[in-house]
Amino acid sequence: QVQVVESGGGLVQAGGSLRLSCAASGRIFSNYGMGWFRQAPGKEREFVAGIDYTGGSTYYADSVKGRFTISRDNAKSTVYLQMNSLKPEDTAVYYCGGRRWAVPKDPRTVGSWGQGTQVTVSS
Repeated sequence: QVQVVESGGGLVQAGGSLRLSCAASGRIFSNYGMGWFRQAPGKEREFVAGIDYTGGSTYYADSVKGRFTISRDNAKSTVYLQMNSLKPEDTAVYYCGGRRWAVPKDPRTVGSWGQGTQVTVSS
């Protein structure tokens, strides 16, 4: 599995933007579909966005469609999540994870997690 380190979280007002980064190492990054997930207090970890290993196909949870954009730079072994029009309900710890040759949409298919990055959206 790829090892990941997430960064870019913070405190932002509703309507604001943040860009999260996920730096990967340990395996051939370009062989891995990548996904962003989030977990709010008392809730299960949920899928947010995913991208295939080529970067040609992307997938989003309905709750973030039209507001969030996932992208990747295979030369830098990094995946990004641009988050616009943030809402208080987007507040959570955000994690990224990979799955070889497939897009991880179920957190149970991710073998290794980073420490996550906290996103807090104030109203």
